[in-house]
Amino acid sequence: MLTVHHLNLSRSQRVLWALEELELPYQIVRYQREPTMLAPEALKKVHPLGKSPVLEDDGLILAESGAILEYLQETHDPGQTLKPMSPQDRVQYRFWLHYAEGSLMPFLLMKLIFGRLGKPPVPIGLRTVGKLLGQGVQKGYLNKQLATHAAFIEAHLAQNTWFAGEQLSMADIQMSYPAMALLARGEQGALPSLTAWTKRVENRPAWQRAIQQGGPLDFPGS
Repeated sequence: MLTVHHLNLSRSQRVLWALEELELPYQIVRYQREPTMLAPEALKKVHPLGKSPVLEDDGLILAESGAILEYLQETHDPGQTLKPMSPQDRVQYRFWLHYAEGSLMPFLLMKLIFGRLGKPPVPIGLRTVGKLLGQGVQKGYLNKQLATHAAFIEAHLAQNTWFAGEQLSMADIQMSYPAMALLARGEQGALPSLTAWTKRVENRPAWQRAIQQGGPLDFPGS
């Protein structure tokens, strides 16, 4: 039995979606974020980094969303349903699997952090300065970077039904959290192709089952 250590309001939702698409049996161990939005200390008993998701499979303990998704595809997807067949699509598949966490997600995390500098747990005496600093960094740097990434993703999806061609793949599952977080913030103007992709995702029965299992998907700071 596969076990997913699942943190609420987190990127581990992607692993649940992948398991539902593959129709694999699994169990969930649930964790709730602390008031600071950090993961609880209990997760460190599962993996030294104390992060989610973590997948257990027959004694193997594996962290990192991208590594987990690739593992599931390689070991539990004999029909290659979630990996494209053509060489060109496989190049895109590999790119988006890495881009999600390597390029896009850091800016989204920075946006969240700098947006909270004027709020607890920042000491009350520093919140005014923190708010001004956060606003300055967002206006002068982060918003421009996110606009560039939004335009890049929009242009790609205007030419492709899914991130790696014309069929759903692990690339879409990996991109789901940062792409939806980008869209939820609503600061990049109209993104019709990304919006259409999101609707295709949300209409999939496997996505709906994953939401039922993992709980509503929300994006702090959006």
